[in-house]
Order: sequence, then C-alpha cells, then structure tokens
Amino acid sequence: MIKHKLLCVVFICLFMLTACSTDGNNLLDSPHKQTKFLLGTIVNLSVYDADKEYVIEKAMDLIEELEYVISDEIKGTEVDQINQHAGVKPISVSDELYYLIEQGIAYGEKSDGGFDVTVGPLTNLWRIGYDDARKPELDEIEQVLPLIDDQKIQLNPEDQSVFLMEQGMQLDFGAIAKGYITDQVHELFLAENVTSAIIDLGGNIFVMGNRSNGDKWSVGIQNPFLARGEIIGRIKATDQSIVTSGIYERYLEVDGVKYHHLLDPTTGYPFDNEIAGVTIVSKASIDGDALSTVVFAKGLEEGKAFIESFDGAEAIFITKDRQVVLSTGLADQFELTNDQFEIIEN
Repeated sequence: MIKHKLLCVVFICLFMLTACSTDGNNLLDSPHKQTKFLLGTIVNLSVYDADKEYVIEKAMDLIEELEYVISDEIKGTEVDQINQHAGVKPISVSDELYYLIEQGIAYGEKSDGGFDVTVGPLTNLWRIGYDDARKPELDEIEQVLPLIDDQKIQLNPEDQSVFLMEQGMQLDFGAIAKGYITDQVHELFLAENVTSAIIDLGGNIFVMGNRSNGDKWSVGIQNPFLARGEIIGRIKATDQSIVTSGIYERYLEVDGVKYHHLLDPTTGYPFDNEIAGVTIVSKASIDGDALSTVVFAKGLEEGKAFIESFDGAEAIFITKDRQVVLSTGLADQFELTNDQFEIIEN
C-alpha cells in the first residue's frame, strides 16, 4: 500500500532556506507552493522560478493520475485489479506499473528477502498506521507468509500483463511508490525548465537546483527519539533525493510492547535490529525509497556494506543507542548538531 510510509514515519525535516531574488536568475524570495493530501500523506510542492507557478498544478495532476494506477487502497486501480485476480488471470497494465513491478522485483533480489512487493497480505494483517491496526495471531501470520514471494509474479512483455500465481497474493508498493512518483515529478519539472524546487511527498524529499545565491539546500536529519522538527544534524544537498525510514513514530502498542510498521516478509513481524532510523541520499528517489527498506532489513553492518557497494547512494544510520554511522560519501557532507549523538566509524 502506498500509505506504508506515511509522513509520521519519516524522520526528516527540511530547512527551506528561501531563495533571495537576484538579477539574472529569476528566483523568488518565497516560492510558488501548493499542499494536497495525496498518496495517503501530505504532498508539498514548492517552485522558486518566478514564471513556473502553473507547473505545480500539472505536477499535482500527475501525482493523482499515478495514484490511481499504483494504489492498492483505491478500488479499481491497476494494482487493485491485479490483486483481485490473483490466481485467476493475468491483467494487462500501463507502462508505469509494469516498470515499477520490474524495479520492485530487482530490489527484492538485492535484499535477500527483506524487500518484497508481494508483502500485501502481511501489511493488511497488521494494518499499522490505520484505525483498525492489530497484532495478528501467529497462525494468521503463518498462513500468509507463503503468499509473499515475488518469484510468483509472472510478467509477460508481449501483452504487458501481470499475473500473481496464487489466490490471496497482493502487491503492495508502499516501500517504493512514493520514490517512483517523486522521480516522475522531478522529470516533469525538468521538462518545464524548472531550476529551483523542493518536492516533498510525505517526507520523500527531492531538492532541485540551488538557492539563488548559489548555495545548496540545507536538509535536517530528524532525531528519531523526539517530536518532528528536532534534528541531530544536517546535510547540504542539490539535485538529490533524501528518504528516511524509521521505527519510532508509527507503531502499534500491545501489552506494553511497541510493534513498528517495518515488517519483515520472512518472519511476519517487525524487523528487530539495532537501527532506529536510516536516511538514504541518492540521485533517484526510487532508489532512496527502496534502499531505505533494503538496508534497514539488513541491519547496520550488512546494510552499510551494501550501501558502500551500491553506486549512486549514500546512507546515514541512527542506532537505538544514539550512534550515527555514515557511509563514506557523506563523511564531508553531514554536520552533527546534537551532542547527545555520536558519530562512530563502522
């Protein structure tokens, strides 16, 4: 479900340092801005180019169109049709969804089972983040685990169809959809010659261009133990995606035990490791979205090693004991501003 990573889960805040108008760059002091509730979260689009206000409405329309392709919560979408016909027949889909499924399977192969776009039966059992959230019984979890297997997705390029091989299987793009849509908005902005903008899809953030004085944007990394807006540090970024996954703001509490929303497809329960939050900095938001789940699933040591081997992405890990671990490429880009945390080498 696209709602899998709601705004409340994303441990990141953006310092929207407004551009100062200067001759020749046609940027505004305050941006053209629009906010809507889409994709199950708050979408904020800000464009600083003086003559590009119209592009925001086009972008909002694009997001809404893609939601009606990808969402599994809205009846009649392409994903809903695939899920409804699991084990029955293939469904022909759009270019966008076919590509997204291919990418989801590819990330699943990289994750050793921690990332799987067929996790829908499990997320729909727990419903964490919704009013009807509950802790499932063990036998319920054991019943759905065999349905979670992206190798049981049959893709037919000839008619661009998708078939889930077993009844009860369900696609859920909560770990990748917002990243994909963020990239599509970025492409639209580029096509419309937007030069300075901030795209924020419920915390999936893409900062585009620079401030009018040439400085990069300053992006704060949220303290996962405090209310939103309290940060541990910041990075300077331009033309980059920043995506965070974490465990503390969206959870279900049962008998004094907190169960966070990041579910392990191999066990049926939330991932249990030393990570409190992980932020991925990348050129493509689809990478950041997927990798934030992939490396969270792998844990600190394996996750960092994986990121170091992955071209085009960096990571900030925050552990439950308030240690900060940076991938190599962020060593000179991240500034720690909270003395309750400590940067360590790993």
